[in-house]
Amino acid sequence: MQTYDVVIIGAGHNGLVCAAYLLKAGYSVLLLEKRSVPGGAATTEEALPQEAPGFKFNLCAIDHEFIHLGPVVEELELTKYGLEYLYCDPVVFCPHPDGKYFLGHKSVEKTCAEIARYNSRDAEKYAEFVDFWQRLLKGIIPIFNAPPKSVIDIIGNYDLPKLKDLFSVVGLSNKTLDLIRTMLSSAEDMLNELYDSEFVKAPLARLASELGAPPSQKNLSIGAIMMAMRHHPGMARPRGGTGALIQALLNLVQSLGGKILTDQHVEKVLIDDGRAVGVRVAGGTEYRANRGVISNIDAKRLFLHAIDSSDVDAADPNLRERLERRIVNNNDSILKVDCALSEPLRFERYEHRDEYLIGSVLIADSVTQVEMGHHDSMIGKIPDSDPTMYVVMPTMLDPSMAPEGKHTLWIEFFAPYQIEGSEGTGLHGTGWTDDLKEKVADRLIDKLAEYAPNVKNSIIARRVESPAELSDRLGAFKGNHYHIDMSLEQMILFRPLPELANYETPISGLYLTGAGTHPGGSISGMPGRNCARVFLRSQQPLVQTLKDVGNSVKSTIEDVFKKS
Repeated sequence: MQTYDVVIIGAGHNGLVCAAYLLKAGYSVLLLEKRSVPGGAATTEEALPQEAPGFKFNLCAIDHEFIHLGPVVEELELTKYGLEYLYCDPVVFCPHPDGKYFLGHKSVEKTCAEIARYNSRDAEKYAEFVDFWQRLLKGIIPIFNAPPKSVIDIIGNYDLPKLKDLFSVVGLSNKTLDLIRTMLSSAEDMLNELYDSEFVKAPLARLASELGAPPSQKNLSIGAIMMAMRHHPGMARPRGGTGALIQALLNLVQSLGGKILTDQHVEKVLIDDGRAVGVRVAGGTEYRANRGVISNIDAKRLFLHAIDSSDVDAADPNLRERLERRIVNNNDSILKVDCALSEPLRFERYEHRDEYLIGSVLIADSVTQVEMGHHDSMIGKIPDSDPTMYVVMPTMLDPSMAPEGKHTLWIEFFAPYQIEGSEGTGLHGTGWTDDLKEKVADRLIDKLAEYAPNVKNSIIARRVESPAELSDRLGAFKGNHYHIDMSLEQMILFRPLPELANYETPISGLYLTGAGTHPGGSISGMPGRNCARVFLRSQQPLVQTLKDVGNSVKSTIEDVFKKS
């Protein structure tokens, strides 16, 4: 039987980040990955080796913004291990049916100039919109980069500029009330308040809905921050694809003595006298953990499927029912299409320039179209009569991902995990079949061809992954790639539940990380880093607390003198 200080379930990017911090602190770590390749939702693979050899596809995550809001890349010195980021500019292109188009640059000023060609008032409001979200973002990022119940960590992350940004948004009296109202409203409410033009509102609504909810959903106005982040810190992709981030983390973890085993599906967390002491994988092999087990999979699968109910009940008799009934996941999932292309897309009706294809291309004709795309998914209907989609041609920024002169195409389409009226049929009873997913993909290509007519003749091969298949591959509970909906009542101190929100669990030695923990989904590494901090503090609570207090005081003093 193999024994380590820590066993981590899942080798997604958060699991690898967590492992790197623990290894640097001197602990031995084993990561167990159920797939044949590590990386979870952040892999880059030759998914069509027979039909399109040499084409590399990002099979899920693609655009990286959140990771540049934290210190993971710098603290782990990932550039030394092969990571290189390429920044997109332009960041968004969205053609509108009336011939207008939204072109977002990294520069706010250049973006405003593009909008002003059609509507000068909307251009002015866009600058105000970005300024508001940028100040709020800078003010709350210290909270994201800390365990949510650690006041010391949160305070230590603030400096004078961040405090000024926070108070400039929070303010006093009416300003505070205005902020609260904004946060309780929807992205659609905010966009309608600011803008007149549909060609501006539609792409911003489509990006806001990346949180997995329709733009009209109350308490999710913060989804509008997705566009502001493309200006700062900017939208980047690792050279070689998202998987290059995973490879850099693997290089680091292995250089520190960490071990990663693939094709290891963890079936059971072993509990002894109320403490997590290891795991058992399919086939019966057991791996022991002297210090702790850290789960990179979501809390529902962990506690309801991988731990004996008697052990969960002994730790907290209410936990299983709260996990079953308290956590909210809507039916909104993703259908993914990857294509190998013989030539780049061409948007001839829209003053086409190849630079349009560097960032993301949004097919979003109206806010209503985006709304129906999510509303229909949530009630089990496939919204493909007039589909909205998120399209990327990664090889325009990084030609290394395809044979010379060729390109790849990445399409994300929101679709239901469970199809209404098809219960008990298709994969896992969801209603999804190979024939159905291909028909939906055909409709997506038809819609894209309305804007880039050459797409149909340029497809060499394609791969379509239904929500049920994506869920299987990622281990996402009922197709939710964020593990849990990213709604306000399930964030920070409520993610995934208040009693699990600080990465610790009622079972001694068992910890949570991953998208289902604070601050949530996306490529950030923050859940992995924050979980590592909580684990390290639990091993030497007094020493680590004194060290953290000292670092916080030192950081604050240095900042004060720097500004004086």
